[in-house]
Amino acid sequence: MKFSLAAARRGASVSPCSSRRSTRAPDSRAFPRQQRLTRGTELERVRHEGKRVRTASLDVRATASLHAFPRVGFVVPRYKHSAVDRNTVKRRLRDLVRLHMLEPLQARPPLDVVIRAFPSAYDRDFDALRTELLQALKRLI
Repeated sequence: MKFSLAAARRGASVSPCSSRRSTRAPDSRAFPRQQRLTRGTELERVRHEGKRVRTASLDVRATASLHAFPRVGFVVPRYKHSAVDRNTVKRRLRDLVRLHMLEPLQARPPLDVVIRAFPSAYDRDFDALRTELLQALKRLI
């Protein structure tokens, strides 16, 4: 096993397999991987079959889940924005779902939900996105 001088001082290897553990959510309301919609076929199924609720910057669709728990997926096109901007919007939406949406969804029959961002979502701040997402959640439930 090869070591660099700096890594040897730290007592760590230079192996590309060694990586930092991901940090946990600041509170107990995590967004586990099993509750995420990630496959294109699943996203398409919800998009075609789901009930649609639109807000100024979000298109939210929901349909009954085939699983025993709710799942949420995100579609955030670039719309000529940078990857940094796109990741910021995705991160905000994931956080909002984790904080405000998963708990109410778990109290109901399981749903698969897909949230698609419109170009105006790039200009919205966290509070405006939260208001829109809660408005859509009210109309869905």
